[in-house]
Amino acid sequence: MIKIASDNGQVMSTNLSRSDAIYASLRRAILEQALKPGTKLPEDSIGDTFGVSRTSARNALLRLASDGLVEIKPNRGAAVAMPTLEEAEEVFALRRCLEREVIGRLCKRMPRDGIDALISHVREEERALQASSPRSIRLAGEFHILLAELTGSKLLIDFISQIVSRSSLILARFGRPHSAECGIDEHVQLIEALKNLDAETAMRIMDHHLHAVEDRAKVDEKDDGPDITEILSRYISISD
Repeated sequence: MIKIASDNGQVMSTNLSRSDAIYASLRRAILEQALKPGTKLPEDSIGDTFGVSRTSARNALLRLASDGLVEIKPNRGAAVAMPTLEEAEEVFALRRCLEREVIGRLCKRMPRDGIDALISHVREEERALQASSPRSIRLAGEFHILLAELTGSKLLIDFISQIVSRSSLILARFGRPHSAECGIDEHVQLIEALKNLDAETAMRIMDHHLHAVEDRAKVDEKDDGPDITEILSRYISISD
């Protein structure tokens, strides 16, 4: 049986394969910035932590590499991807273009339950923030993925998912401390503009939001490497 930690910290059973469960747990740990850019991800340590073979760990790492969250180098193994400042500039420039496309489409055609879905998500963000939970970081990014999902475009969903993930890595490496309440307030303002189908206002809010995120980037001093076994034990457990 495979068990994975839920958002509220409880452990729940899943029907995921071992590789899928490891992938989901590692992805969550990276997006919640528990595993920082550059952190080594040894297959044997991951396998021992989860009680699975190195093959299952390797398959999960390969999927994360295809997502751009992990880098795998010959004879050096896997590590959480380490974005550069040059890449950060390109990522945010492309992200602004993609997010404007999402806003434009939603202001032309918003699904019937779209606004309710966005409001529900923001409430989850608020609860996570009040609980000082690291999942508030992940939920902030997933708000933008939800926007893309509401367009119904598979390509936009794929592009936004990848670029939001890369943005999370950039913030994990270069981000200044900030109040997450500001981001939530902007999400609320954006929902109101979308509710009114006000494309001009919605795009202005989104541009301001993304520029504010980008402006938080700065180079921080490197710290000592974390204990990945201790970190991952909070995200998943696998038993027979």
